[in-house]
Amino acid sequence: MKALDLDAVKAFVFVVDLQSFTRAAEALGSTQSAISLKLRRLEDHLGRRLLERTPRQVRLSAEGAVFLEAARSLVGAHERAVSSFLIEQRRLTIGISHQLVGSELPALLRRMNEHDPQLLIEMRVAGSREVMQAYEEGTLDAALVIQPENRRHQGETIFTENFAWIGAADWMPGAGQPLPLATQGESCSIRAAAVQALDEAGIGWTEVFIGKGAAVVGAAAAAGLAIAVIARRTAPGGTVDMGALLSLPALPRQEVVLYSALNDRRSRQALNTLAAAFKSLSAA
Repeated sequence: MKALDLDAVKAFVFVVDLQSFTRAAEALGSTQSAISLKLRRLEDHLGRRLLERTPRQVRLSAEGAVFLEAARSLVGAHERAVSSFLIEQRRLTIGISHQLVGSELPALLRRMNEHDPQLLIEMRVAGSREVMQAYEEGTLDAALVIQPENRRHQGETIFTENFAWIGAADWMPGAGQPLPLATQGESCSIRAAAVQALDEAGIGWTEVFIGKGAAVVGAAAAAGLAIAVIARRTAPGGTVDMGALLSLPALPRQEVVLYSALNDRRSRQALNTLAAAFKSLSAA
């Protein structure tokens, strides 16, 4: 059998991880049609069907699941071999809004490391305003934030985030009592949108917990302390969207934007991988 096409194997791994030909193409700086062609040729070469394709999703076939671990090892070995010639370690400093970071962070970091094992990633998590201030001061290479109200730079919209009223599945607020909220504080634009929606709907509320980060605020919801106003995809286990159950108003969707002036190939590919991974999580 001829040697495998490493680019095709890498495309296969990215399609599986990102659950999309389109997002894999974005991460690899290619096109959907090119990725699809590589996968078809890889399947023909192996004589195996690796993916089951439907109009709404892409999933592994039984034979694809068998091949995946070996494919990851092959891609990882290739990337390590290529990066072994890099004399200077590249540092990429990324600021990410704490409203966007949930339990999926380990998976995001793994994908970036697999893409470039020698890339030193410095990740700073803070509020969107703090992240944008640091970016504008030049201390960050890139910023991933909820769309700022006053844009000074041109960013790339990555996806639209859905926020929700998250509470413990076995918990209900007291009848006739103000709705207890867990938020990320008065500086948070999502909190402002949530309390405005409640006020306009004539629903009483009280803030009982303030934390920084979706994981922290989500923990308060999981503990049965309050309703957390966080992105639906960051909701911790054991919690549900209680908006319809409690007849709460819909929360506005928010654009998530990537800012970066970096143009070198290595950095752009790393950022493309990060953006594509976030897109796949938001669509899950």
